[in-house]
Amino acid sequence: MNIKEIGEIRRRIRRDRSNMTAVFGCYVNESKEVVSEFSQSTGMMSENEAEKYFSLLKRTLSGSIGKNLIDIRFSTSQVAKSEEHTLLMDLRKTGLKDEALRMTFYKKVIESVSLDSGYLILMGCDSYDVPFKGKDGQEDSGRAEDTYTYILCAICPVKQTKSTLQYQPESREFHDGGITNAVSAPEIGFLFPAFDDRSTNIYNALYYTHSAKESHTAFVNAVFHADIPKPAAEQKKSFEALLQRSLDEECSMDVMQSVHDEICQRIALHKESRTPEPLLVSKDDVKSVLSSCGVSEPHIAKFGIDYDEAFGFEADLHPKNIINDRSFEIKTPDVSIKVAPDRTDLIETRIIGGVKYILICADGDVEVNGVNIQIHEKETAAV
Repeated sequence: MNIKEIGEIRRRIRRDRSNMTAVFGCYVNESKEVVSEFSQSTGMMSENEAEKYFSLLKRTLSGSIGKNLIDIRFSTSQVAKSEEHTLLMDLRKTGLKDEALRMTFYKKVIESVSLDSGYLILMGCDSYDVPFKGKDGQEDSGRAEDTYTYILCAICPVKQTKSTLQYQPESREFHDGGITNAVSAPEIGFLFPAFDDRSTNIYNALYYTHSAKESHTAFVNAVFHADIPKPAAEQKKSFEALLQRSLDEECSMDVMQSVHDEICQRIALHKESRTPEPLLVSKDDVKSVLSSCGVSEPHIAKFGIDYDEAFGFEADLHPKNIINDRSFEIKTPDVSIKVAPDRTDLIETRIIGGVKYILICADGDVEVNGVNIQIHEKETAAV
């Protein structure tokens, strides 16, 4: 799914726009015991309560593609006949109204999810008559291209709040409000089936993870029986280690600046183009940058081999998962320097008198602990 398709479904997740007539839930405590299982009519809820339920479900369609939102792909054999795909299809077909199917799904979640607290499994089902969209991008609500029926699931931690003083209007006084169990934003969730090319795709699902450091692979395996990429934070570490290991003595400041600048430029151009499809960087893209920096062929070849081992054969990566496009960071054991991503030209390395230096161009204003300072000629003479 691309950003426009995700946004189109996300805008529906409201009581006054969707056909989601009920929400279904299961509250699981820290001991993996079911505390309660419920179904509630959205039409019978107060406006504030409905808004909170829909907001939780909507959060599973938020974040960055490739980092928080990950495509799950089912094999043809899974779609034809597999326990995990059949269960999801049956939940969708019954609109989540079959209690036995829901309990089977809840059991899969309970067996595979481990959080630091109890959690709420929240689910909803909606049917969307997808309006026809012409070549000019204008929608015709009178013509439906497809009826897209989908389920949303959100796994939300339930945490105890601290006891605080609360104002009581009846007595006009403040009293102890006690400890409550509050539902937090979803930690994981998914949409099934996918909404690709603005139509139903039962071969895909869209998986959500709040954390860039944790993909909850046990949950993914239990519900989808599918592989997913490494967490975004782990991809970044793997890419950095890959460059260092493959390039060895040729891993210089110039090379790192070139790789960072090239990927940042691609991100900026992609953003300007407003292309809905996510931007991807391939192994060959990085090899091309390394070659332009003068990295030797043996080191480039080693990079290619190590890349496949780290990420999978010919795997494409989301660029924001492997670099920080908001800053360029340099660290020594005692110093940390952050530079705007478009001004890496201000940094260079030199060896002066046998000593290694990192030089920063400082022609503009310079602050030290918030105070503007002046750099005098005598200071440069000392160096």
